Amino acid sequence: MDFKLALIGGSGAYDIDRRCWGKELESKSISTPFGESAPIHFYLLNEHLPIAFISRHGEKGYRITAPDVKYRANIWALKEVGIERILTWSGPGGINPTYKPGEYVIPDDLLDFTRNRPNTFYDGQGLGFIRQNPVFCPQVRQTLTDVLTTEGITHHTSGTYACTEGPRLETPAEIRMLKILGADMVGMTIIPEVFLARELEMCYAPLAYITNYAEGTRCLPYEKGVLFEGTLAKNDEQAVQRAVAGMGRLLPQALTKLSSISRDCPCKDAMLRYKRRGDIGEDWHDWIKA
Repeated sequence: MDFKLALIGGSGAYDIDRRCWGKELESKSISTPFGESAPIHFYLLNEHLPIAFISRHGEKGYRITAPDVKYRANIWALKEVGIERILTWSGPGGINPTYKPGEYVIPDDLLDFTRNRPNTFYDGQGLGFIRQNPVFCPQVRQTLTDVLTTEGITHHTSGTYACTEGPRLETPAEIRMLKILGADMVGMTIIPEVFLARELEMCYAPLAYITNYAEGTRCLPYEKGVLFEGTLAKNDEQAVQRAVAGMGRLLPQALTKLSSISRDCPCKDAMLRYKRRGDIGEDWHDWIKA
């Protein structure tokens, strides 16, 4: 059975009823040069479409914070089992004043403010000098757009996602800086996943849902002992919960639609120049000197 499509679940993945992904066939972790991957769950979606699923932050609750995710191990493992396209989700805070909690965004650009995360497979090899435009696979992004449009869901078709190191939230001054630089939202995942996927010629695109107002964008009082300490107003909580639950309906539709579309995007040929030069061969395992 060929597994070519994968989901990487973000915040809330551990709470979604996984029966929405289909019948589970097996699950296993993969040993990689970068450590053991997170468990990969293999499903048969709609009784015929093989898909793989990883919960980025843990199997039972938010156990792994963004800086501690083993990004290289997870992407390497998905490539190892045959994955060509990755859909994922992320729950950033909204900086753009038109973004409201619970709304979906299909990002089209990135600002990288991570600091301590290994972000390449090709340390010390002279490889990986790859163009990052388009940042995300255009075919996957278009598929997400089509699904949301068909469902009649209001969404933002573009936006710049600023990725910070975490696990702490950002200061008001940092958010003001990010806004000046053009960020529409701020989160802690996606990077380096997207860059690592490109290095292995895999398609990658996220569906974001706004989880809260970024610090300082709204005058909200500090609340003790609650998620985001008050940057998500109580009347917005249900909208966010609906957005997370919607992943269980929307992403299977996107995967099904994507399975009928041939790959015709820059992602699949990201390393072509190195192949033509003879620096690497066709077997991607030989590209990585870990």
